[in-house]
Amino acid sequence: MFRSLRQPEVLAITLAAAGILAITMGARQSLGLFVSPLNTATGLGIASISLALAVGQFTWGAIQPIAGAAADRWGPRAVLVAGILLLAVGSAITPFMDSTFGLIFSLGLLSAIGSGAGSFSVLIGAAAQRLPAEARGTASGVINAGGSFGQFVFAPLLQKLIQLFGWMGALWSLAVMTLAALPLIGKVAKGGSTAAHPPAAEKGGLKRAVREAITDRSYLLLHAGFFTCGFHIAFLVTHLPGEVDLCGLPPAVASWSLAIIGLANIFGSLYAGSCISRYRSRNVLAVMYASRAVLVALYLVAPKTEWTFYLFAAGLGFTWLATVPPTAALVGKLFGVRYLGTLFGLTLLSHQIGGFLGAWLGGLSITVTGDYTWMWYADIALALLAAVLNLPIREAPVARAPQPA
Repeated sequence: MFRSLRQPEVLAITLAAAGILAITMGARQSLGLFVSPLNTATGLGIASISLALAVGQFTWGAIQPIAGAAADRWGPRAVLVAGILLLAVGSAITPFMDSTFGLIFSLGLLSAIGSGAGSFSVLIGAAAQRLPAEARGTASGVINAGGSFGQFVFAPLLQKLIQLFGWMGALWSLAVMTLAALPLIGKVAKGGSTAAHPPAAEKGGLKRAVREAITDRSYLLLHAGFFTCGFHIAFLVTHLPGEVDLCGLPPAVASWSLAIIGLANIFGSLYAGSCISRYRSRNVLAVMYASRAVLVALYLVAPKTEWTFYLFAAGLGFTWLATVPPTAALVGKLFGVRYLGTLFGLTLLSHQIGGFLGAWLGGLSITVTGDYTWMWYADIALALLAAVLNLPIREAPVARAPQPA
């Protein structure tokens, strides 16, 4: 499985990118733990706080193609450094925000832009351009697993910090911890490449690549499926603590459930990376999305105990962000890796439009109806639709017309 990563330089690049993603995603995916403390301290209401986090979901996606294009054009170093610093600043100033607009600024904009600039589009794009073709699938799985490992570590750690130092102290600690990603940037952004130069078909400029992509049916279907993935993940990462509270269970169940999701996705991401070379990526994605619908349906009829949440988290975690490697692989197959940061970043924008709706509508659901029942039903329907939409996706490279002289 890891044979393609045996070269020391290839392994070092992969692990450095995974380490950065562990920090940025660990910080981002644990923010749901702060919803209840923020509500208690500020009195803003769950809907207002959910709106701030929903804006963050959208912003995280909106910055992906921009950060990816900047990294494709000028290199990833400056993009990653700026992202880590913004993430730290956004976390550090959040305790001073006592309004919805303030939370939107700190969590919805600064933190989200920072974590987005240090996330999938830049890291996977930068790594793909420096790695040999045979290593890219496995490497993307390992990098993705790094993000899941971050969630596994950060969720219980931040819950413990909230208990020890309060939610403000936990956020200040988070700001300091994010700076640990800075020393890893040099390895990912180091000059030179172990990969071959892209073929002539991949050249022709960023604008041409984007124009070809947004008119391609398979690429648009990929966007539609990834929209559902974002809806599902943002709803759960934001409102799972609230669901646990509705069931009368202690907050620790929520933090450990989020940690289990991260742990399970480490294995899911590695497995997804290995599947890319053995199965069609579209079929891998279809199975993942369909499995989510089944798991949510089983959760709805199960007794709401601690073990129900832990088993639910383990099942969902296996596919949680394991959709990223096959999605990135499909973009690479269709359009090559020269502008992978930009084109995969655009799919992440669709992912986070779904994320905005998942986080925001979850807050509206609990405010208006008192529970999340209709959100669970919507999640099932969208997951089944995503499974169907992925099946017609083409996996052959796009045929490009010759450029005019």
